[in-house]
Amino acid sequence: MADKQISLPAKLINGGIAGLIGVTCVFPIDLAKTRLQNQQNGSRLYTSMSDCLIKTIRSEGYFGMYRGAAVNLTLVTPEKAIKLAANDFFRQHLAKDGKLTLLKEMLAGCGAGTCQVIVTTPMEMLKIQLQDAGRIAAQRKLMPETVAAGTVETKSPTAIQISRELLREKGIAGLYKGLGATLLRDVPFSIIYFPLFANLNKLGTKGDGPAPFYVSFISGCLAGSTAAVAVNPVDVIKTRLQSLNRGGTEDTYSGVTDCIRKILHNEGPSAFLKGAYCRALVIAPLFGIAQVIYFLGVGEFLLSYLPKKDN
Repeated sequence: MADKQISLPAKLINGGIAGLIGVTCVFPIDLAKTRLQNQQNGSRLYTSMSDCLIKTIRSEGYFGMYRGAAVNLTLVTPEKAIKLAANDFFRQHLAKDGKLTLLKEMLAGCGAGTCQVIVTTPMEMLKIQLQDAGRIAAQRKLMPETVAAGTVETKSPTAIQISRELLREKGIAGLYKGLGATLLRDVPFSIIYFPLFANLNKLGTKGDGPAPFYVSFISGCLAGSTAAVAVNPVDVIKTRLQSLNRGGTEDTYSGVTDCIRKILHNEGPSAFLKGAYCRALVIAPLFGIAQVIYFLGVGEFLLSYLPKKDN
């Protein structure tokens, strides 16, 4: 539960388990989000989230919806560990007499979001290549006019192959392409989410007691989906910048400013809302699942089995 005092090790376990379960549940929607955000005018294969998922299953099978999931499942636990540990660190150092103002809560969240990108950026860089590979393959078959002439069809790459190629060609910077856009997305997300969740959660409290589980669950879902939609324009920019493979008629971008300019000129302002519905559907269950894990006290339960040191 959001209001319980939980030790850092228990938080790390809860966050890791919540991340693993959440990613498994909502990954197909996240795949649809990436593909919808990446398609440009003149090369549109999908009209909606459901259309994207149906076409993905037909062309790539059921497990095609989980392209790139292994990367997320591998890195989501260290990502959560860094975010939770950093948030605890900043809250502890910003607190005065054990209390935090709203501004300091926002600053702690921003600090945690900033530290998180150490893992988030390469994780999403690899995930996006794997998620979007099916769209490029389908484009090649259904819309060959959008593929550059003379392009040779290649097999779907693996995360290890992509990592090796990026490291060989661009060094460690290759895995951190889109770092600026990731910061521009994750920091504002934290600024919006943490205060909004805290205030929504307070509405369900009675006296000095903690909020009921269902209030924390609903508050997490509402705050998460609101923050997700609010930062969706930056998520579109980040996704476009991190996509390495494109059709022959699709734009390429040199940076955040160039990406914004080309999207506005070629697709209009509405392009920045591509995948917003999918992103809200991804984020809301993730935070809801996290609340369930915290409420059940999974981390505390597992830690109770560790041998205790004698005083």
